[in-house]
Amino acid sequence: MEIPPLGLPPAEPPRSLTEASIDLGRRLFFDRRLSFNQTLSCGMCHIPEQGFAQQELATPVGMEGRPIRRNAPALYNVAHRPALFHDGREESLEQQIFAPLLAVNELGNPSIGSVLQRLRRIPGYVAAFQSAYGQGININTLSWALADYQRTLISADSPFDRWHFGGDADAVTASVKRGFTLFKDSGCAACHRIAKGHAHFTDDQFHDVGVARGGIQPIARLQVAPGRLIEVDSEVHASMTPAKLIDLGRFDATGQIGDRWKFRTPTLRNVALTAPYMHDGSLPTLRAVVDFFDRGGDHPDADERVQPLGLTESQKEDLIAFLSSLTGSNVDQLAADARSAPIGDRIQAR
Repeated sequence: MEIPPLGLPPAEPPRSLTEASIDLGRRLFFDRRLSFNQTLSCGMCHIPEQGFAQQELATPVGMEGRPIRRNAPALYNVAHRPALFHDGREESLEQQIFAPLLAVNELGNPSIGSVLQRLRRIPGYVAAFQSAYGQGININTLSWALADYQRTLISADSPFDRWHFGGDADAVTASVKRGFTLFKDSGCAACHRIAKGHAHFTDDQFHDVGVARGGIQPIARLQVAPGRLIEVDSEVHASMTPAKLIDLGRFDATGQIGDRWKFRTPTLRNVALTAPYMHDGSLPTLRAVVDFFDRGGDHPDADERVQPLGLTESQKEDLIAFLSSLTGSNVDQLAADARSAPIGDRIQAR
């Protein structure tokens, strides 16, 4: 088992990760030919240089400009997560890959079979799958490959880790240390948990933290790319611009009334890299997040632990300093490694 970076426990994969399987998964992750019209890849919503999330948009834009209703979650340390997506509807990376492949507003494929057939037409993939798994391109090997690459996106050994777990008193500033004390005293660690020898900074549970629930509002302007907005006639383009419905969160995955408005607690590792925040991307900066929790959220029916904090300006600055100290030492290395993957060209019609 590979030794984890300081601050994280080991993560046991369901099968051995090999150089061949990781290389194959990386190539697939950045291959636009996995989408139905061969224009989008996984890596276009989970951008390596942006924390394997997407900083320019509150919620990504999918195939043919269709809006996606939730913020792109960061993929750092996703191998440790027992529940995936904001609503926790999948429990493994192998299961998770199929939802974006098939969603009409994401990669837009009509079936898994169509994806497999397309991959078999691309030179080199059949041999690469055989090398990685000893078998051809099928539903299992496709899910294994994408999952195997994502399991390598492990990041810790942050300044906080070197101070708190490594005992280096000079690894962080006094402001970070004050911010960590405030983080615990204010109750943040109740959900963003810290264990004795490591910290995931999440309880992997689901909570309503008071994000405004909004209402049913037709979309008048659609952001199709960073800085690019178009006016929309919602009656003419109803299929492209659906009404912005209230997001019921965990309820979508369970059907349980008590799960309405609840979303998975995100990890705070590398949080300074993964703006905007919350499931809807409604908070653009860490300062906005701190202000949000300082006022006790934006609706009165949130989890009882979400209460106004009454923070001073200096306390807010200390909290942000602490959160900024959670950036892993290898984030640039992970981004550079990601960019070693080739970007596939569109398949020519035969």
